[in-house]
Amino acid sequence: MRRLSILTLAFAAAGLAHTEAARAQSAELPAASAPAPAATADSVILDMREAFRRGDKARLASLLPLARGHALEPWAAYWALKVRLEDASAQDVQDFLTRYAGTYQEDRLRNDWLLLAGKRRDWATFAQELPRFRMADDAEVRCYATAMQALQGASVSREAVQAVRRDWWAQRSEGDGCQLAADVLHQAGQISAADLWMKARLAMEAGRPGMARSAVALDAPDAAATVAQISNGAARYLASRAAVGTRKGQELIVLALIRVAVQDPDQAAGLLDGKWTVQLSPEERNWLWAVIGKQAALKLQDNAWGYFAKVTRAPDLNDDLLAWQARAALRGGQWAGVRAAVAAMSEPLRQDPTWIYWRARAEAALAKTDEARAAARQPLEAIASDRSFYGKLALEELGRPITPPPVPAPLTAEERAAARGNAGLNRALLAIGLGLRSEGVREWNYWTNLHDAGGMGDRQLYAAANLACELQVWDRCINTSERIKGFEDFAQRYPTPHQGLVVRQAQAIGLDPAYVYGLIRQESRFVMDARSHVGASGLMQIMPATARWTARKIGLDGFVPGMTSELDTNILIGTNYLKLALDEFRGSMPMAAAAYNAGPGRPRNWRNGPVLEGAAWAETIPFAETRDYVKKVLANTTDYAILLTGQPQSLKARLGRVGPAAADETVLTRDLP
Repeated sequence: MRRLSILTLAFAAAGLAHTEAARAQSAELPAASAPAPAATADSVILDMREAFRRGDKARLASLLPLARGHALEPWAAYWALKVRLEDASAQDVQDFLTRYAGTYQEDRLRNDWLLLAGKRRDWATFAQELPRFRMADDAEVRCYATAMQALQGASVSREAVQAVRRDWWAQRSEGDGCQLAADVLHQAGQISAADLWMKARLAMEAGRPGMARSAVALDAPDAAATVAQISNGAARYLASRAAVGTRKGQELIVLALIRVAVQDPDQAAGLLDGKWTVQLSPEERNWLWAVIGKQAALKLQDNAWGYFAKVTRAPDLNDDLLAWQARAALRGGQWAGVRAAVAAMSEPLRQDPTWIYWRARAEAALAKTDEARAAARQPLEAIASDRSFYGKLALEELGRPITPPPVPAPLTAEERAAARGNAGLNRALLAIGLGLRSEGVREWNYWTNLHDAGGMGDRQLYAAANLACELQVWDRCINTSERIKGFEDFAQRYPTPHQGLVVRQAQAIGLDPAYVYGLIRQESRFVMDARSHVGASGLMQIMPATARWTARKIGLDGFVPGMTSELDTNILIGTNYLKLALDEFRGSMPMAAAAYNAGPGRPRNWRNGPVLEGAAWAETIPFAETRDYVKKVLANTTDYAILLTGQPQSLKARLGRVGPAAADETVLTRDLP
């Protein structure tokens, strides 16, 4: 495989022979006395990864001696110990941490060991290893650390309590560490009963009744069974209750109404407007009206803004509900509602480019004079240099063209050499070249982002991205380049692999090559062997059924789904499907991109309602993944158009306007998958 040979050469060029032990930057790994031939050693590493996936302890133990001396030995040793960590001795762990000191694998195992120590309530071991945990990016470890402090009688700071509350509320699955911390802090009076019930509200809305039950049990164990009853039949539960007279009873009614709202916001609104309004507090009513409004907005109901309008006090809502209040107002043309929702958001969210942009637009729409409108746009200056979706829109709103950024100072020989000599980066590249993409990506991200506090500096990131680009490891090239804050190498951030093929195929079917590149960059980062969890494959991430349908549509004889792993076929199928989607939506790039990501049926429904500017339509897409996808594909497309044409471009023009299909507009491809 050509890429593997390139990476092997890169590893050797950095002074790290393929079968030698890689040298960590802070320590050296002992080399084996007689390294095995590279091909044999590589197969051992690959066999060990498969054994790790199967949890085969015996196979890992038998293969580990054969991996000694390989540059990826730290991974081999990690797999062999990780799979038996529950039964490993403290000495086993310390021997590993010492042998591989300074590596990603050392800190990865320390993370695992800390989690196990927390689970076992082995606070002595936990306290010993916590200060050495360089990544410090695990919410469960943070929660265990705070729980340990509280259990040992140490003072817990307000910031630490806030971190536990934030991490616990954000968890998408139950975690022992944050549940323990919440319990201990609640008993100490630092996390309130209201905080526990808030967790239950969030979990119930997210469809995780088990987490809601666990949270309620910390405050009212006798009510936990009722939460299960609510999750199995919220409407029945509400019908069986005549009145509530306690805080606990009110909160249970709130949980039941949330459960109903997720399934049918209009039914929940009717129930809330009925007997429950007078029995709930103003805060509870405001929260429920916002949840009902959000659920209606997710279903793109015309009455979503009307439900949000019943909220009497915005500070009773969290940032998620306020964001949906702003989206509902945006879809309903309620600029005053957009302004009020953004104004109530927390400071970090208010400073997000999304809401800086829409608040400025709202202020300008509500301004009475040209002078006031000009002043309203001033906040856009803060994001106009940000080349994101909203940074580009801000530029256009300020009347400026979207042009390439200044070219940064070129890398020096010393900067290039430092990246090429970085053992961790080279080990990551070698892992990727061997097909261990997950491991390679994690190691690369560790060395660029986490090994040193704050991650690499801009020039170091620039050199690391350049190394990945030179070796055509495009995902690491792009992602690392995107982390640079102080400048931007435009060509590095928007590479154009296979340019002749992509441009030729796009032009042959009347498709903008920049649009194709913008989509590929978001779909796969140009990783040809990329495969999603649902089976999409290749540069353009094509699903097997979609590939078969498109092949039939374009008359590609002899096609079998495995052919999508071939570059030419992948681009042929992907571009033709994108063109069919674009034609189906009469040239609307945002709707075609949404169809590519979520299937055509959804944007056909999402377009119904008011006619919106494309940016507003994209922002109100109900699926978070598709909302983010559409914005990034269109922003990418604009930058690629600049790169390919050398001319300033307009994102607004590409977004256009989106609304219901014309009465005489027929569906061109009824079976478009």
